[in-house]
Amino acid sequence: MTIAQLNTDHAIDGQLKFVEGKGGFPIIEVDNGKAKATISVYGGQVLSFQPTGEAADVMFLSDKAYYAEGKAIKGGIPICWPWFGPDPEGKGRASHGLMRNRMWQVISTAAVADGTQVILGLSDSAETQAIWPQSFKFSIEITVSDTLKVELVTVNTGDQAFPITQALHTYFTIGDIAQTKVIGLGGTEYLDKVDGGKQKAQTGDISISSEVDRVYLNVAPQLTIDDGALGRKINIASTGSKTAIVWNPWSEIAANMADLDDADYKRFVCVETANAANEVIDVAAGSEYRMGAVISVTR
Repeated sequence: MTIAQLNTDHAIDGQLKFVEGKGGFPIIEVDNGKAKATISVYGGQVLSFQPTGEAADVMFLSDKAYYAEGKAIKGGIPICWPWFGPDPEGKGRASHGLMRNRMWQVISTAAVADGTQVILGLSDSAETQAIWPQSFKFSIEITVSDTLKVELVTVNTGDQAFPITQALHTYFTIGDIAQTKVIGLGGTEYLDKVDGGKQKAQTGDISISSEVDRVYLNVAPQLTIDDGALGRKINIASTGSKTAIVWNPWSEIAANMADLDDADYKRFVCVETANAANEVIDVAAGSEYRMGAVISVTR
């Protein structure tokens, strides 16, 4: 569908329009007085969110990100679904599932009481069935206001249950990783993927001074990133999720990623809302499952 047709069907005067982004991908631009946001229809991916009055974007987006069919965009909120991490069946399918690297459909846009809502989605096709033989409707509901609400909705349209794991693989902008803490996970058990997946317990807040790749289990629904350099706290309130991933690649891995600048590891931290590890969700035939997060900024 062309940008002109998308605007005819879904633009909202004074709030939302479609533009052609890098790689020719359709981009949704929201500016509703409460916040600005950009959303890529490719990948169903929020790329930026900046509440009015905030000097810095809440989302990190790499200047070297790929904008090409078959590639994931490095930054914002990539979607991992219907599995998080490596192929759970060991069949060699792509890590993090089906959704990060394909074009979605615009289901609807609307001016709502607290801001602007965008719903993007995908249903199963012959292509997805060949990779993952399940019948589904999958959507992301995004509400841009002074907060950012993002919810993943899985509908099983088949006649048998299927298991999923999933994540909002969110990249948050921070002023300086050396002045950043992740609060709310003290005393929580986690799998340390940097140390062979060993299970450990978190002591106090998380400070990052080397590579971190941890899957936290049975987490509380409220986490906070204390962004000391920018003088703000980023709050993440999750629903339908008891798993969180904290990731920063640090210097060596960042230097080896072509879609990251060598120093980008100092400028972001991923705190991901997820169903992962031992939190596998069985979606019954004919039912739906919702997982999401509300992201806000306080000072």
